[in-house]
Amino acid sequence: MTDEGAIVARVRGIMQALPPGTSVIAAAKGRRPEEAMAALCAGVHGIGHNYVQEAERMIPLIAQPAEWHMIGHLQRSKVKSAVRLFDMIQTVDSHELATEIEKRCAAIGKIMPVLIEVNSGRELSKTGIMPEQTEELARQISLMSHLRLQGLMTMGPRFGDPENARPFFRLVQELFDHLGKAHLPDIEMRFLSMGMSNSYRIALEEGANMVRLGTVLFAN
Repeated sequence: MTDEGAIVARVRGIMQALPPGTSVIAAAKGRRPEEAMAALCAGVHGIGHNYVQEAERMIPLIAQPAEWHMIGHLQRSKVKSAVRLFDMIQTVDSHELATEIEKRCAAIGKIMPVLIEVNSGRELSKTGIMPEQTEELARQISLMSHLRLQGLMTMGPRFGDPENARPFFRLVQELFDHLGKAHLPDIEMRFLSMGMSNSYRIALEEGANMVRLGTVLFAN
């Protein structure tokens, strides 16, 4: 079996075991276009990139339609390129970044679906807004005509035992539910993006309906 054939088999096996309605975003950091194509052929819902430059190189080489997600930290200097490339930005973590996305989307007449990234572990080494500031950022985004807030995203602290990540996923799920009941204008809380290759099963148990998977799909 080719490497691409093995990816197809792994992806299909994983997706068959997921709860109905779960979106799988293949984290393509460091991957070849052929690997991304194999994941798409097997049924993943989109391709996620951590870096704008990687997306710029890969997107023109993918022959079939795909959703492209920004899943890494987005610098404001890269927003102009990002809004052209991506179908969703999952890592909005400040009013300043949201304002820049709004400005760049307005310039090209694009409505950008976004998720707020929550720093659920309050880790100084990671990006994301603090949990108690999430609602205020959601209210600010709700006033922006070219952004559509569609949910929350978190990395969560990484543990050897993924069970230790459970309380952090639960915290973000509670924020997600709270915002869903707040009835903010032009906000539809559709996606709770939590969990990676080592922790996605725990994230799903805590309410995630979107997972970002790399190693478990590509096996190296």
